[in-house]
Amino acid sequence: MANVVVIGAQWGDEGKGKITDLLSRSADVVVRYQGGVNAGHTVVVQDQTFKLHLIPSGILYPNTECIIGSGTVIDPKVLLGEVDQLHELGVSTDHLYISETAHVTMPYHRLIDKAAEERRGSHRLGTTGRGIGPTYADKSERTGIRIVDLMSPDSLRRQLEWTINYKNAILEKLYDLPPLDAEEVIQEYLGYAERLRPHVIDSSLQIADAVQKRRNVLFEGAQGTLLDLDHGTYPYVTSSNPVAGGACIGAGVGPTIIDRVIGVAKAYTTRVGEGPFPTELHGDLGQLLGDRGAEFGTTTGRPRRCGWFDAVIGRYAVRINGLDCLAITKLDVLDELDEINVCVAYDMNGKRVNDFPTSAHIFAQCQPIYKTLPGWQQSTAHCRSLNDLPSQALDYLKFLAELMEVPIAIVSLGASRDQTIIVEDPIHGPKRALLYANGEGESWEQSIAGN
Repeated sequence: MANVVVIGAQWGDEGKGKITDLLSRSADVVVRYQGGVNAGHTVVVQDQTFKLHLIPSGILYPNTECIIGSGTVIDPKVLLGEVDQLHELGVSTDHLYISETAHVTMPYHRLIDKAAEERRGSHRLGTTGRGIGPTYADKSERTGIRIVDLMSPDSLRRQLEWTINYKNAILEKLYDLPPLDAEEVIQEYLGYAERLRPHVIDSSLQIADAVQKRRNVLFEGAQGTLLDLDHGTYPYVTSSNPVAGGACIGAGVGPTIIDRVIGVAKAYTTRVGEGPFPTELHGDLGQLLGDRGAEFGTTTGRPRRCGWFDAVIGRYAVRINGLDCLAITKLDVLDELDEINVCVAYDMNGKRVNDFPTSAHIFAQCQPIYKTLPGWQQSTAHCRSLNDLPSQALDYLKFLAELMEVPIAIVSLGASRDQTIIVEDPIHGPKRALLYANGEGESWEQSIAGN
């Protein structure tokens, strides 16, 4: 039995959807614990591509329970659209469950999100405009609507009549937008409630029952470590906690049940939206990575900013999340390069900086210090074991593992399930990952030799 958290070790978009889908083979329950429709996970199975925003990636396994936890914010229209899309593709949602204490994204949240971002002008944050921040803001202000409120028409009407009147004042007076019709909104969401009702549960209780029965539970985060509200590149962050600790709060479990934490990172780095990005590449090279990696946001379609692998934020992610091992994705995107840079530290006004600075102002001044490694200039798309990799590609992975001081358990070489190298089973394998981080036990090189 193992309870495992999967997190993004960069700015999101690292390929967590594919990794979660792979690990779901061994999971009985998959729990999405934070974020909303601002997240996008793409999973490719044979010739079908699934783009998921709220539903956990484990939904593609027919016997796996998928739970949307209380730490998420749910747009019912989008969620039901995903359900319908899955049904059209022949995927059952009989085992999809929704926390009754998750908060609901309402029409006024989306309107305020877009209007506020536009009003910021040059100070914009790069939000998706999907209403995520305003939904979490209402949650903190204790004026939010929860799934359990949708289940009670009287409760929903009582809350929304006051709330929409209040939000209309903001829409009209602050943003010069037309008001919402309260009755139309109420009827719309009561319609969503009837379709959602069969899926609504006390999620914390159901997860606790699974843990007690020694079933495998996989906790799936959205976005990435550097977008964490408390520990990311604030203010250019999301409105929740994608880090591993967020799994406990968002799922309603204690930290003592977590057995392992797996971090997902690209073999390079990308970022969507605004904010500092020390290793960002401009011009032809950045365009090459973007084209080869199909770097467009699953949710927004916006092109992602591309840059070299940044080991400073990588080590920070290891520390903040307590990572046991890594999954490195999109190694194949680097196949054509003759040289590959890795950021090993920053230069900040002549001073070497080895650790991630918490100040966005200081972070914006940091310049990368690079170590240059030779490329392999041959395709890795066909590789299915470490022995299949070109020696330079293997050296590159070893270098990343040494810099991050955590072993690599999975290497992804494309979007499909079969384009993957499993170095060691990150769920049922030996606790080598934990030992290596402490300088004990086998090294990553020995781990490779053992395979």
